[in-house]
Amino acid sequence: MYYSEELIEEVRMKNDIVDVISSYVRLSKKGNSWFGLCPFHNEKSPSFSVSRDKQMYYCFGCGAGGNVFTFLMEYEHYTFTEALQHLAQRAGVDLPKEDESQEARRRAGIRETLLAINKLAAKYYYAQLKSEKGKTAHEYLTGRKLSEDTIVHFGLGYANKYSDDLSRYLKMKGYSDEMIIQAGLASADEKYGLHDKFWNRVMFPIMDANSRVIGFGGRVMGEGKPKYLNSPETPIFDKSRNLYGLNRARQTRKPYFLLCEGYMDVIALHQAGFTNAVASLGTALTAGHASLIKRYVQEVYLTYDSDEAGTRAALRAVPILKDAGISAKVIRMDPYKDPDEFIKNLGPKAFEERISKARNGFMFSLEVLEKQFDMASPEGKTEFMKEAARRLGTFDEEIERNNYIEAVAKTYKVSFENLRKLVAKMAVVSGLAVPVKRAKKTEGNREKEDGNLKSQKILLTWMIEDMSVFAQVKKYISPEDFPGVPYRKVAELLYEQYEAGRLNPAQILNYFTEEEEHKEAASLFHTKIKELSTKEEQEKALKETVIRVKNHSIEEATRALDPTDIKGLQRLMEAKKDLQKLQQIQISIN
Repeated sequence: MYYSEELIEEVRMKNDIVDVISSYVRLSKKGNSWFGLCPFHNEKSPSFSVSRDKQMYYCFGCGAGGNVFTFLMEYEHYTFTEALQHLAQRAGVDLPKEDESQEARRRAGIRETLLAINKLAAKYYYAQLKSEKGKTAHEYLTGRKLSEDTIVHFGLGYANKYSDDLSRYLKMKGYSDEMIIQAGLASADEKYGLHDKFWNRVMFPIMDANSRVIGFGGRVMGEGKPKYLNSPETPIFDKSRNLYGLNRARQTRKPYFLLCEGYMDVIALHQAGFTNAVASLGTALTAGHASLIKRYVQEVYLTYDSDEAGTRAALRAVPILKDAGISAKVIRMDPYKDPDEFIKNLGPKAFEERISKARNGFMFSLEVLEKQFDMASPEGKTEFMKEAARRLGTFDEEIERNNYIEAVAKTYKVSFENLRKLVAKMAVVSGLAVPVKRAKKTEGNREKEDGNLKSQKILLTWMIEDMSVFAQVKKYISPEDFPGVPYRKVAELLYEQYEAGRLNPAQILNYFTEEEEHKEAASLFHTKIKELSTKEEQEKALKETVIRVKNHSIEEATRALDPTDIKGLQRLMEAKKDLQKLQQIQISIN
């Protein structure tokens, strides 16, 4: 959905950044800014600054920064559109609805109805748990050491022994048989008519990332089969693309998720203070799960059961996570079966220790592989090393592959060079050998390129912090001297604002609605400038930065110049004259 720049700016202006962030972070006023503990990294002294004048925030500790949209994207893991919609609702700004087809409106209407039915069902199940009918189920939960607060927080409930109670209740509320069935809460046949999907089960509401009930899991009371039963696939519930506990875990400030196998493991971990625990929903981890996790964290700790099935599940999960760009580690629960049992017997502190000792996913897979070979015999160890070498050959990046070869060589006491040769040999044997990807640039050129980008970032930051800098460098530096996305566009918008006499960096970020571009643009206003003790040192550093930006721009233009382009050649000559002038002038800092 497209939203105009004017509408985006209206939403931003009606959501004062200090007011919004104050609902997440305790802020105290110091001078013209507000300070608090940064929500994006652990710190003891406040280094998180919020400026009401600029409508921007910045952390002097970790470098996080941006406008009110950026904050919600980082804190709540929203997309730009989700942040805009949230703030629009907060400020009472009506956003235009998409021009949907009749079929699209019909599907949206069904989704809204199914969400309403599931929400009502969750309330009904909770009421049943609290009634006399749910006494046994309630005793089961408290017997599993769950507190009343935990039961409430996760909305746990009970489907009683009567197989049509929920259906009758929902029909009484005005919902049709068809919609109740489509919600996955009932079935219909000629013999029994409409009857509930769940009965005589403790109920676990499954919520999406926005805490909307989209399905249920039910644990049978007694010896019935199956032990656990999940909602079927519906228009609002896809078990391969949702995670139990994600609505809570997404708000964690930890940089990783604890990935479990079951509902009770997640709940037990949350109750013990590990609020970053999630679980797949009665299915093995899928690429859809990994893609969903990637939105929130870059690292996952697998806390699967310690039995053979749990080990196999962990081994399947590691490559799926790796393909999604997620680092995986494995926590062993021995001598207990799962996190729930472990926490009950040894407590949270012992679990923290297990986290600190978690094994790298690939190295864990080799530990499991060892058990298939007689490592005490030369033949057995040789065959094991061949299989390990074959697996090492699946790493595409040469640096990553070499790092793992080094780790395996050290662990199994073999020569790095011999193992590297074996990896190459097994790659040929397995048909995995491909030409080595050579870097297009030397390391020295890469460092130079990174330095040029850093100079451009520093100059943009300096121009935001000190308005007098723009007045001094505008004769020599133009937006064309900031190549690439989003550098050029940020510079163009910044120059437009300066020329119009209305500096508003927070508004510039409105232009970037794609998540990655928005974050990159925000970083251009908050590049950490090296702390220099004297004004003279600062002015010298600024001048060197300006010259470096201009010189890089000239080098790029020279490489791209067509020898027959006379006008281009003339512009290049003028640019070189500007560079010479720059080297002579004095740039002052206020």
